[in-house]
Amino acid sequence: MLSTTAGKSVDPTETQQVTRNTGNVVAKKIWLPKSLYDSLPYFYLFSGIAAFFATLYISAWFWVLPHYFLFSAACVHLSIVVFRRRHRRSSDRNEG
Repeated sequence: MLSTTAGKSVDPTETQQVTRNTGNVVAKKIWLPKSLYDSLPYFYLFSGIAAFFATLYISAWFWVLPHYFLFSAACVHLSIVVFRRRHRRSSDRNEG
């Protein structure tokens, strides 16, 4: 048994229950409208390109420059991955 500074014992299953409930919120599926779902890869691509061009206009090497560049690379990569997965699934449906 775990105890607190006040001397009251704490049941370990109570803390595990909180952890389990928190994990369920993170694992929930989010349903988006079709137009928003279809435009998501283009939003990522636009955000990545905009962040990349923002790094070009920063006049000094601030601490934020590497973060902008990493964010732009991650957004462009994410847009390509999402776009390829969607087209792979649609082409698999058409073949079968």
